[in-house]
Amino acid sequence: MKNASILIATSMDATTRELSKTLEAIRAIPARAVVAVVGDMPVFPYYAVGVAPYGMADFPPEWQENVAVRKEALKAKGDEIEQLLQKHDVSGEVCTIACELAYVAENVARRAMLCDMAFITSDLRESDALFQQVANGVLFQSPIGVVVNDFGAEALSAPKRVFVAWDTDMHAARAVHQALPLLRQADEVTLGCIDPVMTEYRDGEDPGADAAKWLTHHGCNVTVQQYPSGGLSIGESLLERAKDSGADLIVMGAYGHSRMRQSIFGGTTQTLITQTEQPVFLAH
Repeated sequence: MKNASILIATSMDATTRELSKTLEAIRAIPARAVVAVVGDMPVFPYYAVGVAPYGMADFPPEWQENVAVRKEALKAKGDEIEQLLQKHDVSGEVCTIACELAYVAENVARRAMLCDMAFITSDLRESDALFQQVANGVLFQSPIGVVVNDFGAEALSAPKRVFVAWDTDMHAARAVHQALPLLRQADEVTLGCIDPVMTEYRDGEDPGADAAKWLTHHGCNVTVQQYPSGGLSIGESLLERAKDSGADLIVMGAYGHSRMRQSIFGGTTQTLITQTEQPVFLAH
């Protein structure tokens, strides 16, 4: 991860304690920090706009005041983080993303496109909708992966044990490729296959063995484990197995099924994103 650019998506409610830990980890690599302070603006009240004949539009003063207040708060947080970068002697930049919720993903993706990895800080979870839009922007509109729940910046500080949720799906392969710098640094990598279908045309007769061989060539210390779900959902089973293995980080491909299906019926990705106990690296 040396000389990488790390995107840190945060909000105007971010605490300096969590940001300081992440910046210290970035300084130790050393890498470059791109901090995006994200805030959703009040939706423009189209229904309340009055236009006199042959005159100019009359914008509601309350909406303008709310926008001004939120922009000022975002700017203040941005200035605070600028000082934090200088304090920790971290190379980087700070930008603010101030737009309606529907456009957050697009604006986050624009910053993520020229970074190597993204982090979402815990304060963004205060708004489920905003958190999901930030995650969607990285996962669906940029070429990098995103780390959630890594409050101590352990994923950047060379995790000791990494649990990889493995199957023959393209999204799992992409996640492993994008997380490779972290896997190389880990003391132990466990490839966990939940309820694998051991046939030639599905997961293979020895699921995970081929991926383990490839990772071994990269210098990773790999163990392959095949688990039954035991009546649990795949997501719950992954969390249990990762906890049993003492993993510091889970690496998983995100949204093998459509977002609409997962938002309605739930799914493995939703389970891993909504939980807050285990750090997770996700890539689509």
